[in-house]
Amino acid sequence: MGLDAKYNAQHVEDKWYSYWMQHDYFHSEIDDREPYTIVIPPPNVTGVLHMGHMLNNTLQDVLIRRSRLKGYNACWVPGTDHASIATEAKVVAKLKEEGIEKADLTRDEFLAHAWEWTHKHGGIILEQLKKLGASCDWERTKFTMDDDMSASVIKVFVDLYKKGHIYRGYRMVHWDPQAKTTLSDEEVIHVEKQGNLYYLKYQIEGSEDYLTIATTRPETILGDTAICINPNDDRFTHLHGKKAIVPICNRVIPIITDTYVDMEFGTGCLKVTPAHDENDKNLGEKHDLEVIDILNDDATLNSFGMHYEGKDRFVVRREIVKELETLGVLDKVEQHTNKVGTSERTGAVIEPKLSDQWFLKMKELAQPALEAVLEKDINLVPEKFVNTYRYWMENVRDWNISRQLWWGQQIPAYYYGDGKNDFVVAESLEEAVSEAKKQSGNNDLKASDLTQDPDALDTWFSSWLWPMSVFNGILEPDNEEINYYYPTNDLVTAPEILFFWVARMIVAGYEYRDEKPFTNVYLTGIVRDKQRRKMSKSLGNSPDPIELMNTYGADGVRVGMLLSSPAGNDLMFDEDLCKQGSGFVNKIWNAYRLIDGWEVSEAIEETETAKIALQWYRNKFQKVLVEIEDHYSKYRISDALMATYKLVWDDFCSWLLEMVKPNYGEGMAATTYAEVIAILEDNLKVLHPFVPFISEEIWQHISDRSPEEALIVASWPTMTTYDADMIKDFSFASEVISGIRTIRKQKNIAFKEEINLSVINNEQASTSFDPVITKLGNIGELSYVTEAIEGALTFRVKSNEYFVPIVGAIDVEAELAKLSEELKYTEGFLRSVQGKLKNEKFVNGAPEQVVANERKKEADALAKIETLKASMASLQ
Repeated sequence: MGLDAKYNAQHVEDKWYSYWMQHDYFHSEIDDREPYTIVIPPPNVTGVLHMGHMLNNTLQDVLIRRSRLKGYNACWVPGTDHASIATEAKVVAKLKEEGIEKADLTRDEFLAHAWEWTHKHGGIILEQLKKLGASCDWERTKFTMDDDMSASVIKVFVDLYKKGHIYRGYRMVHWDPQAKTTLSDEEVIHVEKQGNLYYLKYQIEGSEDYLTIATTRPETILGDTAICINPNDDRFTHLHGKKAIVPICNRVIPIITDTYVDMEFGTGCLKVTPAHDENDKNLGEKHDLEVIDILNDDATLNSFGMHYEGKDRFVVRREIVKELETLGVLDKVEQHTNKVGTSERTGAVIEPKLSDQWFLKMKELAQPALEAVLEKDINLVPEKFVNTYRYWMENVRDWNISRQLWWGQQIPAYYYGDGKNDFVVAESLEEAVSEAKKQSGNNDLKASDLTQDPDALDTWFSSWLWPMSVFNGILEPDNEEINYYYPTNDLVTAPEILFFWVARMIVAGYEYRDEKPFTNVYLTGIVRDKQRRKMSKSLGNSPDPIELMNTYGADGVRVGMLLSSPAGNDLMFDEDLCKQGSGFVNKIWNAYRLIDGWEVSEAIEETETAKIALQWYRNKFQKVLVEIEDHYSKYRISDALMATYKLVWDDFCSWLLEMVKPNYGEGMAATTYAEVIAILEDNLKVLHPFVPFISEEIWQHISDRSPEEALIVASWPTMTTYDADMIKDFSFASEVISGIRTIRKQKNIAFKEEINLSVINNEQASTSFDPVITKLGNIGELSYVTEAIEGALTFRVKSNEYFVPIVGAIDVEAELAKLSEELKYTEGFLRSVQGKLKNEKFVNGAPEQVVANERKKEADALAKIETLKASMASLQ
């Protein structure tokens, strides 16, 4: 079977992925090997592949493929997250397009639509990951709404409730009026926005005097229940005990005093709206103020909004300002920039809202998780994130785990009696009835008397169990799989979910297995464009990953992504990197095509050049293998790739193959060919985690292999000692070869024209690579001399002098004229540099590095002048 002249990524990738799947290479079963386990950060079930997924999953695939080659029982568990807010929003939007309102459906009817949507869109992103080459154990694919996964979530909720960690409380929460649900602190993104500061006048009851209050949200005045001043503010001492009148609604409210008010900020007076601000709520509780909620769940005003009832909050803001101006109580308006809380999921502006919600107490649960990271039982890579993690965990707040949604695990709380304070928490309705009978003392209670809490649990409350629940470790805590695969080894994820997900998984791991869920957390950077902007659909600066892979091949894109992704630092993505990755893949392909085309014979003896070249490469390979292993151990995956890239491109393709390839019209010794193939196979092994498709293609083409001999399940190269002196000697020899090539290029001497080379060996350099120099320089005679050769061009490598007597091969007069012109220019450049260095003002006043640069220019110019004069002298 011949090799195509051009590498066909599309054909090769489809062929080998199907082959790997057919032979179950990705699947893991318990055996006597040491396991290596990764669980995928589950992407949203309705999502599609974006550049962040590409980076994250490429890194995971590199780690899992290398672990297979290292002999581990590699298990990479894939899956998706039900993403309650995002998915429900998409289903609601789809229903609206069909003329159906969610409010007109029962919960079961809505869930039927949600499942239909999930089944239709739910597998897209996982199929796209296969195109990338992701070698997940697809037989283990999990979904956070699978029956066993949901049962695990409910079991944990009930357990934590019974332990006293979960409670129901009336709290100020972050409310997303678009999704109509509460959000946790971590799901609120604070965005800097330009707005206005409105100065409003509140009349003092029984007086013509006014107090001026500054607010960014004038619509909330309809919920004001007090004005607060600082008791130490002499400007307002006369108002102690007085009352004020709220404009428009004319509500009479008390003027209260509290040191919370900053006398220097704004007007020194604060309007208090307990239903719509966390700090105002605290003041309201302290001073026993009335709570008036003016907003509906969709952020339109309710009946307390008076004639604005039913209008959106931002519409009301514009209209109420006009009314306040008409009433003569709008003092002034100033532009004002502040941080506005927005929903991470929908982008809607968040409203503070008092609401009954379920909370998980985190302080006590977080302690083991904090200690695990601080004591390095769990490693965060890069380590700079430890301080961030520590701050979050030391200041952790109770977790709001309820969401006003239907898509998700329904909270297992069952109400009876007054339907609010009388409830039980149980894993099933049957258990709930039994518990309610005991709790109420009413044995006549039946299932129809109980109503389950309509809220769903926060999506993160299911995914925080992920490393355990994918192995059924919650429902069956002593099963064989959880005991074998858990704790997992590495987690690859983004820093922005370090608290959202990573910290909570650690908390759950110690609570339910008294053990860490993973050993290492590799935190990737954010994928940005060349202008350092985060890639996003809204900015239109994010390429389509599928189109990239169609253009450059999956291997090329994988290399392109990893060339610029140092751990924890943002990735400046440029499509040219994929082009570079594709170029690397083609370089590998063409190198093998060269090897595959050689004529091989048992009758041919191995040359000295080949022997020394192969010996050198084996040593260089071992040196680089040590570097690669070190990079992997420190999760410097980009550096591991770069070391592999240079080994293959520079050392193998550019040097070794040139050294061993037969002369034109000649064949190669079978022993040399066998050694080259063995070296190539080792190269393919270290390449495989990065470029799995082309490496498998070449591996399978080299020899007719059984499925058990596929590259994906081969053995990682064995590390041995290496000869550092030999590597150093070749490095010196390669400089000599470069010097010869430079002379040939400058003098237009074709490679086929043999030249001689004489050497003054001041360095006492090794002569072991002389056969290589002779071959790659096409040297007729290589001799060692003690004096300079007349009539020769020269070059230096360190203190060694090299002479190429080529007087007959060039036009001496023309060459002398050229060298004279170059000498004249260099001497003029030297005078310019020395003029600067003689200027004491420059030397004493310029930065040290600038002066050092000028001194280097002087030294370089002097060395070049010496070489030019020597070359001219040899020609005269």
